[in-house]
Amino acid sequence: MVGMAILHPVIALAAWTIVMWFWLYGTRIPALSASKVDPDDLVRDPAKGLDNVLPPSVQWKAHNYNHLHEAPTVFYAVAIVLSIIGEGDGLNAQLGWVYVALRVVHSIIQATINKVQLRFLVFALSSLCLMALVARTALVMF
Repeated sequence: MVGMAILHPVIALAAWTIVMWFWLYGTRIPALSASKVDPDDLVRDPAKGLDNVLPPSVQWKAHNYNHLHEAPTVFYAVAIVLSIIGEGDGLNAQLGWVYVALRVVHSIIQATINKVQLRFLVFALSSLCLMALVARTALVMF
């Protein structure tokens, strides 16, 4: 169908989000067990958040998982609009794939070495892709 190619990177990013979910809990649950902290105690005392209890390298995965529910929501919305209006092929689909690739690279950086300047560079590039998709969608819609 015309305009549906943009949905492939949508599914890829959704699948990557699930990969990050497994990575997050695959590291967080063992770390939480090793910390001997009562999870209910964390709920009762906001000062004892997981950022204060677990090692930063464990929390990096959680932070990235949260990030995958922020700016990518705009990507999902724009991609669905593009597919509905039949404009999700060609350059728009390519921009979608570049966006997804950059978000995956961003995740890997944040979840492993977490170098902020490098992470920000990749985030900025992904944001430019997203801005281009929004602009291209707006041009067609308005």
